[in-house]
Amino acid sequence: MHLDIVSAEKSLFSGEVVAVHATLMMGEVGIFPGHAPLLSPLKPGTIKVTFDSGKQQSFYISGGLLEVQPTIITVLADTAIRAENLDEAAALEAQKNAREKLSSCQSQMDYSAALSELAAAAAQIRIIKERKKF
Repeated sequence: MHLDIVSAEKSLFSGEVVAVHATLMMGEVGIFPGHAPLLSPLKPGTIKVTFDSGKQQSFYISGGLLEVQPTIITVLADTAIRAENLDEAAALEAQKNAREKLSSCQSQMDYSAALSELAAAAAQIRIIKERKKF
């Protein structure tokens, strides 16, 4: 299968893979050859890619869309970062700032934005911790 991961800034990955795992709004999904066509929004989280060699690579996705066609998978991400390029200090600071915003929200819109920022920071921290295990 061919996978393209594209953000608003650049194309982050394009290549052949044997499996893709993603965090969708409706839950986790594993995509393997022969998967049914799918179009779904992505939650902030991880896209895990498995290559023919068995090697895996992870990407942080802040949200976007996942499209699955018979031989092509496309991730259109708001923001996409290779897991090895995530900055732990920046993610922890973003999490702290989002929590402070949550405690001082004046409107539902402020609350929703702060909650979204908190989810994005938490997803980055989770990916960083997973990488440290290996």
